[in-house]
Amino acid sequence: MSENSERDLNRYLYTQNRELSWLRFNRRVLEEAADDSVPLLERLKFISIFTSNLDEFFMVRVGSLFDLSLVSPQERDNKSGMSPAEQLEQVYRVIPQLIKHKDALYVAVRERLEQNGIYDLTDSTQTAAERKYINQYFKTQILPVLSPQIVDSHHPFPHLGNKALYIAAMLRDKKGNASLGFVPVPEGLPTLLSMPDNPARFIRMETILHQWASSLFGSFHVEDSCVLCVTRNADISFDEEKFEDSDTDFRNRMSKLLKKRSKLSVVRLELSEKISEEFLKLLKTRIQVGAHQIYIDKAPLDMKYVYDFINTLPAELSAPLLFTEYHPRWPEDLDAHASIMEQVQKKDRLLFFPFDKVEPFLRLLSEAAERPDVVSIKITIYRLASSSKIAHILCRAAENGKDVTVLMELRARFDEANNISWSRLLEDSGCKVIYGVEDFKCHSKICLITIRSGGKINYITQIGTGNYNEKTNTMYTDLCLMTAAESIGVDGTCFFQNMLVGNLTGNYEDLLVAPSGMKQKLLELIDTEIAKGLDGYICIKANSMTERRIIDKLAEASVAGVQVQLILRGICCLRPGIPNYTENIHVSSIVGRYLEHARIYCFGRGAQAQLYISSADLMTRNLNRRVEIACPVYDAEIKEQLLRILHVQLEDNVKASTLLPDGSYCRKINTLHPVDSQRYFMENSLHKPYADPIEAQDSSGCWWRRIKQKVKQLFAR
Repeated sequence: MSENSERDLNRYLYTQNRELSWLRFNRRVLEEAADDSVPLLERLKFISIFTSNLDEFFMVRVGSLFDLSLVSPQERDNKSGMSPAEQLEQVYRVIPQLIKHKDALYVAVRERLEQNGIYDLTDSTQTAAERKYINQYFKTQILPVLSPQIVDSHHPFPHLGNKALYIAAMLRDKKGNASLGFVPVPEGLPTLLSMPDNPARFIRMETILHQWASSLFGSFHVEDSCVLCVTRNADISFDEEKFEDSDTDFRNRMSKLLKKRSKLSVVRLELSEKISEEFLKLLKTRIQVGAHQIYIDKAPLDMKYVYDFINTLPAELSAPLLFTEYHPRWPEDLDAHASIMEQVQKKDRLLFFPFDKVEPFLRLLSEAAERPDVVSIKITIYRLASSSKIAHILCRAAENGKDVTVLMELRARFDEANNISWSRLLEDSGCKVIYGVEDFKCHSKICLITIRSGGKINYITQIGTGNYNEKTNTMYTDLCLMTAAESIGVDGTCFFQNMLVGNLTGNYEDLLVAPSGMKQKLLELIDTEIAKGLDGYICIKANSMTERRIIDKLAEASVAGVQVQLILRGICCLRPGIPNYTENIHVSSIVGRYLEHARIYCFGRGAQAQLYISSADLMTRNLNRRVEIACPVYDAEIKEQLLRILHVQLEDNVKASTLLPDGSYCRKINTLHPVDSQRYFMENSLHKPYADPIEAQDSSGCWWRRIKQKVKQLFAR
């Protein structure tokens, strides 16, 4: 073997393919549906989340690999050495087992729901009265809006919309000739129909149409039928997209681009049941998919109905089958009756969502909109809630004469239309809306409030790890730092000035800003720990890690004896525990009630530890092709709070899994002293003394003491 070949082989010894790692993450989501300690309706939600995750995976990741296999078939993945075609082969090989596992869980959950009186009705489970009601509804509400289509020599094959549901039928005319028939499930109809006397018994729209399929095609005989949907490639390549010269702004370009998404190539065909070989062959030929792209699901093909269905249930029936409602707390270190701006000016403040309320930040922004000494508000927007309080406050600030600048990212995948609508409303209110830099998504989360008082300029800067979205603030774990530090405010001013002129290479004193400065600084911070050898320590919490240079540098740190602990919810292309490469690296993943979304970087121990919160994951796209921010944390109390988050999560043995050297995951389980980190933070505030209340509740207290001791050790060294 040549030296180059051996080097190429060695570089894959401690890495794994991104797509396969993501599929393992989605399997961990599915494991929540198998957990008997999770309430039954929540288990159904996890099956729905798994399904929607997989839908997006096909639309985006499989879609991009499909394109790459055509455009650049020889390109090799730098973590596995596989070509696009080889990656697709592996993906299509793994997914059938996931679908089989999902179907088994769905059947089990459905049976349990029926034991609780909750029925997703089929023809065999309907009572006579229910069948009469459903049939009447079909004739009066559904039939008038149906559009059956027949495919033959006189009728072209219809365009099948991405993830739209259809009733497909194999038809025979009186001469015995075969043809296809399709009935789109009308989008204007509700996703399900609840029985009038018992909302716990319902039927999905596609089930009703499937039951009536034999009557929908006139004189044709329906020989076989099923529900189907196709998944199309939705990975639009923005930098290669060609626009007409007449386009006047980026928003118009994005509007046109959205219309193209529904017309891209099919990467998956899903069927509700097994069908005849002749029927299947006709579908394969006309839809142009291979056998490996066809999946038969026992679960509904579209599970978005789950949330609508749960909302229709009486509270007395649904409440015992759902998580107990959680009400975020007002952080104890903030006076709810005093000015938030004045409190932040005295001391840095940290909010930890969803355990803390988002109201302190909303109050901060609202005060800024009204106070006469505030001259400007600048903010980056990636995703907004559909009814955003933040957007309305920004509009009010502009109407009050404040200089409001909104850097709006229109390319937030699948949120583009919502962002376009908000950008127009913000502009109409007098906000200055800009759309970032061509080819670089702005994923940063920063809000800068500029204050002029007594001839002096002061700042309040908010840096977050998550979106300015009040809905996801109750569903994702995220961090929100509010600081009056002048150096960070000055950097914030430079950041927005640079974004206004498209400058991605600006210099900053405190903030780490991608794409020009963050990755290099992170590598330098790792190098600093490498120089410490056995005394070095790195702990990083993020969503995913794919960036090859970061992976290699962490492996180098491991070889130097540095202890590296990674808390990565999703993709991890690094394989820990590989002798001579990554044996000092430990990786865990937490999947639970809330989506782990906060990013924390910790380098070193003790009072000298350097801590950052960030919008960026350790992914190639974040560090090289996005505008991201990491903000240092200087306040000693907040540093201790961040360390507390890290170490409680490292102790999690209820919802955490450990990444093994072969790339698989093993659930961390300790039945003697279970530690559920999310539950801990629901019950214990970051803003109160650490661990003492828990020790009073837990007679053994041993694992809490271990966490407390670890935090103390970090500051003692």
